Amino acid sequence: MKPRPLTEREQTLIDLYGYCQLGMTPQQFYAKWQVNQEAIAFICSRSMSTVRSWFRRGGSYRRPRATDMRHLALMDFLLEHYEDIPPELLNLLCPCKRNQ
Repeated sequence: MKPRPLTEREQTLIDLYGYCQLGMTPQQFYAKWQVNQEAIAFICSRSMSTVRSWFRRGGSYRRPRATDMRHLALMDFLLEHYEDIPPELLNLLCPCKRNQ
């Protein structure tokens, strides 16, 4: 199968996404949504010890990576707009086990 060439519109979308500064700190996500640190670890695909280090103070504090903050911002967006997402689009985005 041959890869599809990108249209100008698709390249614009790639640029928009690539330059987007979308991000939400774990503390912001935790303050906004009634979740525990296990849920944040699951969303970001991180270990519990890594997530705990994001909430520490002092020398054992570790900054989350930009990818972690992007995961949290995207999850925040999905939570805010879940009801507006058509089921067909949600199934394309996340073809998962929830329908089983």
